[in-house]
Amino acid sequence: MTPGERERYSRQIRFAGIGEAGQERLLRSRVAIVGCGALGSFQAGAMARSGVGHLTLIDRDFVELSNLQRQWLYGEADAREAVPKAAAAAREIARFASDCHVTAATEDLTPGNIDDLLGDADIVLDGTDNFETRFLVNDYCIRQNVPWIYGAAVGSYGLTFAVMPQETPCLACLYPAPPGGVQPTCETAGVLSPITSTIASLQCAAALRILAGGAPEPLVTTVDVWTGRIRQVRQPERDPECRACAHHDYIWLNTQRRVPVSLCGRNAVQIHERNRPLNLKELRESLEPLGEVRANDFAVRFFVTPYEMTIFPDGRAIIKGTQDIGVARSLYARYIGA
Repeated sequence: MTPGERERYSRQIRFAGIGEAGQERLLRSRVAIVGCGALGSFQAGAMARSGVGHLTLIDRDFVELSNLQRQWLYGEADAREAVPKAAAAAREIARFASDCHVTAATEDLTPGNIDDLLGDADIVLDGTDNFETRFLVNDYCIRQNVPWIYGAAVGSYGLTFAVMPQETPCLACLYPAPPGGVQPTCETAGVLSPITSTIASLQCAAALRILAGGAPEPLVTTVDVWTGRIRQVRQPERDPECRACAHHDYIWLNTQRRVPVSLCGRNAVQIHERNRPLNLKELRESLEPLGEVRANDFAVRFFVTPYEMTIFPDGRAIIKGTQDIGVARSLYARYIGA
């Protein structure tokens, strides 16, 4: 540890749970954050300020004005320019933690790229908004024996727990399949920024404890910031018949199918139905006669009333103005191609 690092993290080093040895571990650690929205943007800033040596930030989305109420690393200029969240977060972290090496991936986490994106992570933090991605992360982390920290928040309520492979139940022990029925989302129930920062803080505390050489308590923590109620219960025993951590059946790693998904807090659908990259310059030129086009280094935005399409170089598109997958597919085929 350099004298500058010792001074910068002096207050954290004085904390008995970390100390100088723990801080050394943090400086060498590699953390992956899946999703850079309300939870993930807070996590990214907190982990960078704590001295984590390398962050991998993964997010498929771009910054919008409605994000700024609860997403901690973004500003109005990012929203105006529709900067991808991972890139905007990396740029902001460079301003206050220049020694933290940040890899920004504007991608959808899939079985095809998960090894590249999570392959060197010492721990994974969950900042996602859907169970499909969480099950993918769970299968990968169980297979690779990497801890990950679940987190979710909507309305004023949130939930978090740590998954320690071979020690605690995994997500598939607790939820053999994604929950059925209509689930509350940021779009339908809203969300308060204090619950997102609370859950993200608890996730970061658990991650720091693991990275510094300890182990978190095997607890499930729920918080409601509106009522002030906090509840903790011990995690149940691992399911001896769990298909993931007992039988090593990693079904979410064994599919390459890309499924259109509605995005939390957005009247929008993400769709990805190409198998080759796009040339954004050529796409912009082809769309300009058909409607308003805005472009930056990361994406092309195309406005055709009442829809807005944001198209990324890997062929992925976010289509705003509908939650109908059929409509989204039709627009994609019409303007981008089958």
